[in-house]
Amino acid sequence: MLTTKNTGQAVGAAMTADPAVRLQRQVRWMTYLMFFVFAMTTDAVGVIIPEAMAQYQLTMFQASAFHYVPMVAIGVAGLLLGRLADKLGRKTLIIAGLALYAAACYAFIVGDSALFFILLMGLCGLAIGMFKTAALALIGDISADSLSHTRTMNKVEGFFALGAIAGPALVTLMIAASIHWKQLYLVAGLLCTVLVIMAARLPYPPYQASSTQVSFCQSLALLKDRYALGFSLSIALYVGCEVAIFVWLPTLLAGYDGRFGYLALHAITVFFILRAAGRFLAGIILQRFCWSSVMALFTLAIFACFALSMLGGKAVALWLMPLSGLFMSMIYPTLNSKGISCFARQQHGAVAGLILAFTALSAALAPALMAIIGDIAGDVSAGFYLATAFAALLAGAMLYNWLAQPAKQRLARNQQ
Repeated sequence: MLTTKNTGQAVGAAMTADPAVRLQRQVRWMTYLMFFVFAMTTDAVGVIIPEAMAQYQLTMFQASAFHYVPMVAIGVAGLLLGRLADKLGRKTLIIAGLALYAAACYAFIVGDSALFFILLMGLCGLAIGMFKTAALALIGDISADSLSHTRTMNKVEGFFALGAIAGPALVTLMIAASIHWKQLYLVAGLLCTVLVIMAARLPYPPYQASSTQVSFCQSLALLKDRYALGFSLSIALYVGCEVAIFVWLPTLLAGYDGRFGYLALHAITVFFILRAAGRFLAGIILQRFCWSSVMALFTLAIFACFALSMLGGKAVALWLMPLSGLFMSMIYPTLNSKGISCFARQQHGAVAGLILAFTALSAALAPALMAIIGDIAGDVSAGFYLATAFAALLAGAMLYNWLAQPAKQRLARNQQ
């Protein structure tokens, strides 16, 4: 009888817990889909730029606005609006950001000028900064502890990586079929409309809005916190390495005339596929090894890929630059989740916004600096020496993080 009673209590407890577990699963899938949709547009820009240059007679600097304008807008939104996820709540900001993103995507259909499209991309960037910041804070809310947070972030970024494959591939197919690339934004707008409906109907986990982190000055005060600043700068270094690959690797390999020309043509696709695969494998790896040791080993591997590519030239870069995507796969989501987990839940929105600002601004500035160095030297490979320096600094920071464990106590204190 005692066994039967205990079994009945266990079943009852499981039935009670089921709605909460189901809600968390729904929220996670909602977040996965959001990241997939916005990655379709942001990472397709590399394919769009050559088309825009030819259609609207743009210089390289003018066409590069298709990349840096939305990146700067994402950074500004993260820095200025990230705190609203704490003040207004996650759901409100997610719905507002998704609705703005959908409206901006639909607006692509009514215009036909480079300036109009660039302005709309900036608007898309603001919208992405809004809902991405709230989504990152939400992931922290539904994570039981720092390890769970990191695993979820890697899955989220895995879906982002899938979107980064789907977007450029879809634009390539459109161009081959003589369909204007702006139709990609119609597809993104339709998908985003579905997400708005889902977000409005989904009962998000209870959240007590914060009344403390509400001002811009208070958000900037996070820069004085060594954990927020340290993780943000580390992420900025990583992003500098990543964008070097998907923005400038095609240019670096453009003059390759060896027997592996097919690989050179599809090097970016290989990079994105390896990055996506690595992010889905991250959960397994992080369950078996300490996150700080994994970060140290993988960043050293990234530095080796860059350094050996610089020493060996295009014949080596052809293989090692795409391979670096496998090692890059879990760096960003892991550092992002650990940085957010260093703070109380009521600060997750502001911290996520700060990290997002560093992410976007690095994504805008790093390729521009590489272009300037390449123009001065007369060869794009010169810009990759800057990216190699970023990789060296990141590897050094992660070695220090592994050996000194500076955030260990802070992370333990914020475990839930």
